[in-house]
Amino acid sequence: KCSAFKVVLSALLIVALLQLIYLSFLSKFHGKQQRYRYSELFGGSGGKKNGHHEKNSRKERLRDQEQTPASNVLALATHTTINNLHHLESLLDRWQNPLSVAIFAHGQDVKFATALVYALSFFCPQIQALVDFHLVCLSGEMASFPEQDREHFAGLEDCPSVFSRLESHRDKYKNYAISGNISYPNNLLRNVARGGTESSYVLVIDIDMMPSADLHQQFLAMIMRREPASNEVFVLPAFEIRHARKMPATKTELVQLYQVGEVRPFYEELCSRCQAPTNYSQWVNSHVRDTGTLEVAYTLTWVDPWEPFYIGPHTVPLYDENFKQYGFNRISQACELHVAGYKFSVLSSAFVVHRGFKIQGEFHAKKDEENKRNRVLFRTFKEGLKTKYPSSNRRC
Repeated sequence: KCSAFKVVLSALLIVALLQLIYLSFLSKFHGKQQRYRYSELFGGSGGKKNGHHEKNSRKERLRDQEQTPASNVLALATHTTINNLHHLESLLDRWQNPLSVAIFAHGQDVKFATALVYALSFFCPQIQALVDFHLVCLSGEMASFPEQDREHFAGLEDCPSVFSRLESHRDKYKNYAISGNISYPNNLLRNVARGGTESSYVLVIDIDMMPSADLHQQFLAMIMRREPASNEVFVLPAFEIRHARKMPATKTELVQLYQVGEVRPFYEELCSRCQAPTNYSQWVNSHVRDTGTLEVAYTLTWVDPWEPFYIGPHTVPLYDENFKQYGFNRISQACELHVAGYKFSVLSSAFVVHRGFKIQGEFHAKKDEENKRNRVLFRTFKEGLKTKYPSSNRRC
């Protein structure tokens, strides 16, 4: 009986091994077929350069990531319409780690967006390895696929050509001024981008913002030294910089620009109260020299109307998707964190910077109307938190 059992077990193992080999063959065959199909349809290089596969291939990058599980500790999540997707190139150059992008498209932009995202994922090895795209559009709108749409794919032959096409579409309209009077679902997009990550911690920012250099590595080293509390988020002071200036990489560079007025607190002209609780003076004057070691500089209690950018565990409450367009979309989530019992720990040398100064009069025409509508919604939202967190004595 024992011998018969061994024979059966050996047969099952052989069958399983043959199935794995077969599936592996199918996967490789499908990949080659897709590359060939794209090349045949649109004349692209199919992931090759000068007759050879690029060294920086998805397979090699994924193998590197498997050897360093630390890449799953912190991901960056962002959102945009197609007209701002050109920022992805410089953002990824700075970040160099997992990144999740939620893209909202409407009307004719749906086909344009799907074509460009498909091409980015096909031709750009770094994007293949590190970026997950999530396209959000209205129900019933039709995406574009290579086999069905030569118009939008024509001329996309390598990574530079894709970004060149994106540049031609940049700033076509402001995110909040979409044609057809469609509301930009910023909080829905933030949740979609967050949900597209598998990391333990997530930093959610707008796509036209830039984090400090080496943030990923420094944050990983910090939590290895100091295990965070489950109810702790890590605040990155937010700034904005004149368009002509190069993005600072370190706190030392940022403070130098801050002292001469080329960098200022985020939303200083539009809503200084929205960022003032960060206490910029304390942050700028503490640990001015970059030591390469990230730590908590000080801890704050949330006060209305603070809307900090932060690194948080994947367990933090989602953004309320009832908030669309301009006003109260991030404040509402920070308010809920406070009521839920979270503490806000400000990091010593990490930061985020927005490209360009936010200036009165440069927003879309309906900004004030949207802000008033969302202010009413915020009052209802705060009342709902009392029911959602009945044991909390915190209010906002």
